[in-house]
Amino acid sequence: MAKHVIPSKFLSSHAAVSRKFFCSCALPSPSAIHDPPETASKNLQEELRKLRILLQQNRCVSAKNILVNLAHSNSVSELYNVFCVPVAASTKPLFADMLFSIYADSKLLDKASELYSLMRKEGKFPSLSDLNAFLEMLTNSRQYEKVLEVFSDVVKADMQVDSCSCNVAIQSAVKLGDLRRALHVMDLMRKSGLRMDSFVYNVVMGGFCKERRVSEARKLFDEMLLRRVTPTKVTFNILIDGYCKVGNLKEAFNVREKMKNENVKPNLITFNTLLNGLCKTGRMKEANMVLEEMKTYGFVPDGYTYSVLFDGHSRCADVDSSLALFEDLVKQGVTMNEYTISILLNVLCKNGKMDKAEQILKLLMQSRHTLTEVIFNIIVNGYCKEGNMEQAVSTIEAMESCGLKPSCATFNTLIGALCKSGKMEEAEGLLRKMDEKQVSPTVQTYNILINGYGCSHQFDRCFEILEEMESSGLMPNVITYGSLINCLCKDGRLPEAEVVVNDMLVRGVKPNVQIHNMVIDGHCTRGKMEDAFRVLDKMVGNDTAPTIVTYNSLIHGLCRNGRVRDAEELILEIPKRGLKPDVITYNSLISGYSHEGDTAKCFEWYEQLKAAGVKPTVNTYHPLISACKKEESGLTLVDKIVQEMVIMNLSPDRVVYNELINCYAFHGEVGKSFALFSKMEQQGIIADKITCNSLIMGHLMKGESLEAQNMFDCMKAKGVVPNSDTYNTLVSGHCKLKDFNGALIWYREMFEKGFLPAITTCNELISGLKAEGKFEEAKIICSEMSAKGLVG
Repeated sequence: MAKHVIPSKFLSSHAAVSRKFFCSCALPSPSAIHDPPETASKNLQEELRKLRILLQQNRCVSAKNILVNLAHSNSVSELYNVFCVPVAASTKPLFADMLFSIYADSKLLDKASELYSLMRKEGKFPSLSDLNAFLEMLTNSRQYEKVLEVFSDVVKADMQVDSCSCNVAIQSAVKLGDLRRALHVMDLMRKSGLRMDSFVYNVVMGGFCKERRVSEARKLFDEMLLRRVTPTKVTFNILIDGYCKVGNLKEAFNVREKMKNENVKPNLITFNTLLNGLCKTGRMKEANMVLEEMKTYGFVPDGYTYSVLFDGHSRCADVDSSLALFEDLVKQGVTMNEYTISILLNVLCKNGKMDKAEQILKLLMQSRHTLTEVIFNIIVNGYCKEGNMEQAVSTIEAMESCGLKPSCATFNTLIGALCKSGKMEEAEGLLRKMDEKQVSPTVQTYNILINGYGCSHQFDRCFEILEEMESSGLMPNVITYGSLINCLCKDGRLPEAEVVVNDMLVRGVKPNVQIHNMVIDGHCTRGKMEDAFRVLDKMVGNDTAPTIVTYNSLIHGLCRNGRVRDAEELILEIPKRGLKPDVITYNSLISGYSHEGDTAKCFEWYEQLKAAGVKPTVNTYHPLISACKKEESGLTLVDKIVQEMVIMNLSPDRVVYNELINCYAFHGEVGKSFALFSKMEQQGIIADKITCNSLIMGHLMKGESLEAQNMFDCMKAKGVVPNSDTYNTLVSGHCKLKDFNGALIWYREMFEKGFLPAITTCNELISGLKAEGKFEEAKIICSEMSAKGLVG
């Protein structure tokens, strides 16, 4: 086979080292043989003397036999130095080459590596075959960096390499995730005329697909065909898997078709890969078709196949199909592995089918299937999510009857469920039970308890648990402190939260950005903006970079406290931190200006949001519609907003419907209000107080007092309790219709329910009653309101 040399300029920009050749086979002359140094042992001296003679006589086989014994019983440096020091330079390469060959044949990697280093110091290299054996050994021991280092040494020295050397280098580069370097070696092979086989292409294509760079893998595949390199089963499977990973199932099946056209038979991996792609996207009908095709090829589905199918049914929330598949497997006598069973049980438990999960568990126990702690833990977790602690404990007992010991993870699940429901005494009881069963609690166990007590506002117990942790030799981590700080912030105990943050620093646990964000948000929620900015400064001082969440809390806090222009200034700081405002940032500013009644500014920031390529959410439109309601051209603006929502493919929620219904009613477009109300109900969105109040106002604006009464009655029938706004709307609406008797009736009911009318509504009613000569009624209202401090 022809041998090629890869010039060093292809691998390095450094000047190429003068060309060196591999060890010569020329024998040393007799004059080159000298006595060994006095420091060498007599036995070693004698053996080396024999070796020299044999090499001189070109009796390489006998010489190698001697050197094999010496290689195994002496150190590398001792052999090399003792043999090479007193002899002529021409003798060293032959000896080193033979010794390296012995190490390579014997798979003595450490000795080969040491000898390679000694040879390199003298500018020598092993023979090409031994070099390849050495690279192979390094690869097998996963020393990929060393492989590339040796390969680079050889190429820089303009030494000879072949396809085998390059293949190993490419494989190592891919293993290290250095695809750029792998491509570089491929390029060297092309320029040097070295043939690349399917192995090389498969390795690099696999690396690209692993990183989801499927288009680059496809280019290599196309190059294979152009270079007449025959794709193998592995090649097609790699590309199919790559397309499935990125969700491009169309191309995955196109590759499958090409595989057929090239007469490359699929294997189980091919079908499992396609099934996985289909199941992940919920395309179960097509998955079943692939399954049938797989069977026609004579392949029997394995555990992975079934786990993929169960996962697909899970994604479609198709519990019935999961159960049908399970029953079919039982009938066929198919043994499922732990992973497959776990996926099925997870499907059932997630969908609340605990009775079915329990049936399967009992069936597995009866069939003496090997059950594991993982399987029982899934059932325990399912019962805990349902709040059925009795059955969860019963499952643990069944677990123990099978000879399995509940782990800390099992107890953590139970403790977590009890903490979530506020049953802290029972949670503590389980901690004691863990001790009885000699199951040591972990940091996670204590974290769950701290969070539970924090949510129950029992902070003294939280601090006691911290002490208990430390006394048991467990150090609290960021999550431990985070749970406690979060609960303190939500409870408004910000000074204590900051004390805990300081305690973290003292104990050597650095608070992360999430913890600082909790404290900042806590101050912002309570309007303490100066404290929030103080924490920000402290956070930056501790080398913790703020995130967009940090800025969003501050901007939202400023807007809520009427400091919208300060929020605008703060948003300019975001890009300086290498961050970008997100939809929450813009929503806060739009909402802030909406509260200020500055509609123009609302739309200015809305346009900036779109210009920045940020997709609005339904929450973006809440304050926009609210701002438009107060404008003369409000209806035009609202119609524009509705169209924008359609373009953005956003469905209105209850808040949007309420704003729209109220806006249209406010501007006299009552018909549109009721049309929206009907659409809202059709979409299954239940009306609330705000909806009903707007519709009552709409009816009254149309002069339909009887319909307003019916809406009020309907409101109560649906369990929606009228509030002060409801009665104010009814009283004010009747006053505008000059129906002051009706207004008075609603006023009386309102007063009896403990609600007080707005001063303007009250004055409107009193004035109307006086105009109709009903001075006594007006006087009573004045007296009642005066007693409440509303009317002078």
